[in-house]
Amino acid sequence: MTDHDLAALQHRLAEFAAVRAWQPYHTPKNLVTALSVEASELVEIFQWLTPEESARVMDDPDTAHRVRDEVADVLAYLLQFCAVLGVDPLAALAAKIDRNERRFPRPAGTGSEPPAP
Repeated sequence: MTDHDLAALQHRLAEFAAVRAWQPYHTPKNLVTALSVEASELVEIFQWLTPEESARVMDDPDTAHRVRDEVADVLAYLLQFCAVLGVDPLAALAAKIDRNERRFPRPAGTGSEPPAP
């Protein structure tokens, strides 16, 4: 198991919260609210950028650091939310991709991917 294993990261997050006695506050409602706030903080970085500027956001070290921090916050709250509700996030994603592939089949006679909806 590596430091970047999903289960290991969920365990570290749970241990971090347990040591600080934060579990009573880690309800599904509170975690999804925090997730929304952190996602909004990520959006804020891109709010007034042009499409071209947004594509180059990682070129600036300070902005890149902010993006990575907010991505980490979003992922941390999502993983904690999944742990509390017993959702396997990778299984949920795989199932959703399967449903989307059935819902949006590849156009007949093309070898290329269809445009994203």
